Amino acid sequence: MPDKTIMTEGHTLWEIYAIRYGNNPRRTRGENFILEKRPADPMPMDFYCWVLKAQGKLIVVDTGMDPEKASRHGHDILCTPVEAWKALEIDPASVDTVILTHAHYDHLGHLDALENAHFLMQAEEMSYVTGPWMQRPWFRRAYEPDELARLVHLLHAGRLTLHGRDHEIADGVSVHWVGGHCAGQEVVRVKTARGWVVLASDALHYYEEYERGIPFSVAFNLSDMIAGHERIRELADSDDHVLPAHDPRIVQIYPAASEPLKEKVLRVDLPPAAGGNTG
Repeated sequence: MPDKTIMTEGHTLWEIYAIRYGNNPRRTRGENFILEKRPADPMPMDFYCWVLKAQGKLIVVDTGMDPEKASRHGHDILCTPVEAWKALEIDPASVDTVILTHAHYDHLGHLDALENAHFLMQAEEMSYVTGPWMQRPWFRRAYEPDELARLVHLLHAGRLTLHGRDHEIADGVSVHWVGGHCAGQEVVRVKTARGWVVLASDALHYYEEYERGIPFSVAFNLSDMIAGHERIRELADSDDHVLPAHDPRIVQIYPAASEPLKEKVLRVDLPPAAGGNTG
């Protein structure tokens, strides 16, 4: 695809491609929210990872979910990230930079498809997933041991950088620790033609968390999770510049990257439809 990115105000402007690779239409509100008053009501969940493009540069943000693990956890695969990368004319072997916002199984699949990439992740996340909290089923339930072992191998191979809480990845792209969902949860701030967009990853699963100031049900630290909402607001140009990682609303309000990729790959660097992310 042609790269129309330009420079402005001293920053590279990035295009952001949101890959909707899976969903779970059977999800309920009781699975998503603590103390939910209508726990049996349906609340479908979508699954996203992202690609950033600018001036011939590529950054992959998270790598989706292994199909076997998706099936075991009750989720449906719509298209693998590898298939979506290729549809975007991206050779996985050519990708050299991958941001891992955290190490849950739905963000850490397909690492081996990116055979020449260097990975970046919060140091606190690695300490968490290899430390004593993993003795407790509540905290380890969204991690897969083979994927965590793969991270250790990448670290020893010199292909994984464990960085501090705030880290610049490239001009116009930075990552910022918020915690909450897990010990090393981070968000990604990206400069686009419409301003600073924040890929909230799992700091926000749904817009509703952000709108109501409530936590998601899978949490390591609830106070950090709620405080993370304000950090996201500080980093984004507006609420319409914030992207949760699992909200079906996203596919309704952002344009497709192309007609063949409708409902699978969205351009979230472009403005949302009229009304923005409001439900």
